[in-house]
Amino acid sequence: MPHTSIQDLMRRIPGVDVLLHTDALQKSLGTHPRKIVLDSIRHVLEETRKRLRENTSQITEEELQVNHIVNHVIQRIEDLSDYTLRPVVNATGIVVHTNLGRSLLPREALERLQLIGQGFNNLEYDLERGKRGSRYVHAEAILCELTGADAALVVNNNAGAVFLVLNSLAQGKEVIVSRGQLVEIGGSFRIPDVMRASGAILQDVGCTNRTHLQDYAGAIGESTALLMKVHTSNYRIVGFSSEVTLQELVSLGQKHEIPVIEDLGSGSFIDFRPYGLTGEPTVQHAVNAGADMVTFSGDKLLGGPQVGIILGREDLIARCRKNPLTRALRVDKMALGALEATLRLYRDEREALLKIPTLRMITMPLTTLEEKAEELLAAIRAADAQECLDMEKVASNSQVGGGALPAQNLKTWAVAVRSDKIATQRIETALRKSRTPIIGRIESDRYLMDVRTLQDGEVEIIQEAFRKLIKSIL
Repeated sequence: MPHTSIQDLMRRIPGVDVLLHTDALQKSLGTHPRKIVLDSIRHVLEETRKRLRENTSQITEEELQVNHIVNHVIQRIEDLSDYTLRPVVNATGIVVHTNLGRSLLPREALERLQLIGQGFNNLEYDLERGKRGSRYVHAEAILCELTGADAALVVNNNAGAVFLVLNSLAQGKEVIVSRGQLVEIGGSFRIPDVMRASGAILQDVGCTNRTHLQDYAGAIGESTALLMKVHTSNYRIVGFSSEVTLQELVSLGQKHEIPVIEDLGSGSFIDFRPYGLTGEPTVQHAVNAGADMVTFSGDKLLGGPQVGIILGREDLIARCRKNPLTRALRVDKMALGALEATLRLYRDEREALLKIPTLRMITMPLTTLEEKAEELLAAIRAADAQECLDMEKVASNSQVGGGALPAQNLKTWAVAVRSDKIATQRIETALRKSRTPIIGRIESDRYLMDVRTLQDGEVEIIQEAFRKLIKSIL
């Protein structure tokens, strides 16, 4: 831009009224609140003035034109109007992806959410007695039916479940845990920190790789309140290692009249071994083995909403219910409704595997995955991508995720994309910033989309994103 004083350039910037009366922003006023439109205009104008004050050479003639500024205002309006919590396409192949919302809810749970959410309900009303009731009874019966537990309590998440049990049963007293089970879960939360915050006193025994029954027995004293077993669901110790079984720990606890708690973490109701996966301890096994209390998540291998579930002896569950902290950790009607609907599907394992998305994705046959990969590949090719992209169907590996089955790779099929005209990182960025963000992964300088975690209708979304990407390249 030729040398011009800042004052002259400032005068060229169109005013609010001029912009507001353009056809494009008049149209925006018909679909967006007036305040959003005005705030967006003022924001863009202030940003333009700021850039002028900092360095006039940064501004081109075009950037001071009405149409150019209007385009920026419209983009600002769209950004302000967009939800921050948005649907994304999970093409990572990680089924229970913690960063992408963990488990998808089954259709039955979604229908129940709509029914419960759109009207009044008996959340805390006893219909039999016509009096105030407890919200905690709604999922208890089905949980006890499916697992054989005496009683159940549902809180907001599994960390809350563990915290509540320790605070209710072991505040100011010792809890004996194997050193090899002092795990760190997502978000840098560590079992020792949770125990400390609950008021329980950690007594770790054994070594990282080997813990024996006599280690527990030798640590039991007058102040011992609980024996605790933590399922190391997010890592494995192999080689020279050993751990005490739940049955052995239960026998020791019964001998000394000390309750045993097992934190299962992911909390599977399905034995995955018949489907070619490594074994994951089930909730039913923990209950049948005699654990006095069992805790686990609802939104991992269970495939339901985010909740923490506590199963166990009626007297111990009653102590947890009476704890004032239970109110702080309580779940709402939506979580309880979705949980009950999900649990009902487990009455028939075949139905659960078919209708619960998490289970369906984990056990999806390789032939089905290959067919999905071929469909995706054909869709991208139909977006006229051959001119600037190389793409192929490739064998790959998926993961269960959510801290479950960490050593288990699931054979899968993916579509790999690369280009000589555009960096792979730019492909990833463009797809991630699509109207519906697409989240894949980069391997060996190729952008991979694992079809295991793609849902119905998402192939079309990916196709449209690639069509826009191609236009930006050509």
